[in-house]
Amino acid sequence: MQTPVRTEKQGELTIVTLDRREVRNAVDRETARQLYEAFLAFDADESSTVAVFHGANGHFCAGWDLQYGARMAGEAQSVFEELDFQPGTPQPPGPMGPSRLLLSKPVIAAVSGAAVAGGMELALWCDLRVMEEDAYFGVYCRRFGVPLIDGGTVRLPRLVGMGHAMDLILTGRKVESAEALQMGLCNRVVPRGQARDAAVSLAGQLATFPQRTMRADRMSAYRQWDLPLNEALHQEWRGGHPCIADGLEGATRFAAGEGRHGKF
Repeated sequence: MQTPVRTEKQGELTIVTLDRREVRNAVDRETARQLYEAFLAFDADESSTVAVFHGANGHFCAGWDLQYGARMAGEAQSVFEELDFQPGTPQPPGPMGPSRLLLSKPVIAAVSGAAVAGGMELALWCDLRVMEEDAYFGVYCRRFGVPLIDGGTVRLPRLVGMGHAMDLILTGRKVESAEALQMGLCNRVVPRGQARDAAVSLAGQLATFPQRTMRADRMSAYRQWDLPLNEALHQEWRGGHPCIADGLEGATRFAAGEGRHGKF
C-alpha cells in the first residue's frame, strides 16, 4: 500500500510529497501524523537545509478530508481532544499535521491546483509559496462550518493584512494566482506544471547562503510579533474547537454530494 506522504533527498534539499490522488490530497488523521513526522525529521536532519512541500497529481491539498470526517462524525469532538495543547507546548501537532511547528529551517510550498481550506493553511505555514498560474487558494471550508484551526486566522492576517484576510475568511471565495501574487499570498507565479521545479530551484538558492545567519534572521522575523505565535495559535484553537461538531456535520453533507467542486 502506497504511503500518503513521501520524503526524498536531493543533496541538501528535502522534498516532502503529499499523495492522496482520490481526494485531491486531502488530509486524514494518519496523513496528518505522517506530515508532522516528516517535517520533524527534516528539522532534525543536519544534512538538510531547506524543504520543498508539494502535492502529487496536480493538486497541493484540498484541506481536511471531509469524507473521512463524515465517517467519524458520530465520534464528534472527542476525536480531537488529543490535539488540544497549552502555550509553550514544545512542537505540538495540529489537525493537519505540521501546522503548529516553528521549524528552525525554511520550507517552500510548491502550489499546484487546489490549495484550499486546511490545504491553504498548510501553504500559509510554509515560509514561501511558489504558485502555478492556474492554481488557487480559498477558505472553502466556510461552506461547511469547518473552522480554521491550523493557523489560518493567525498567519493570513499577518501575511496579507486584515482587510484582505477578512475578505477571504468571511467569504471563502476562490483566489487565483494573479490576485494571490498582488496581495502577497504567494511569492512567485510560474507556468502550469512548473511549481515543484521552481520551488526546488529557489530552495537551492537558499541552501547556498550562510545558514546560521539566514536561520537567525528568519527566526527573528517569526518571533517579533506582539503576540507569540504559539499563544496566537492557542487562541485560535480555543475559538475554533467548539465549532468542530459543526464541521463534522458539514462533512456529512459534503459526503452526501453537497457543494462539490467549490460550489456554494
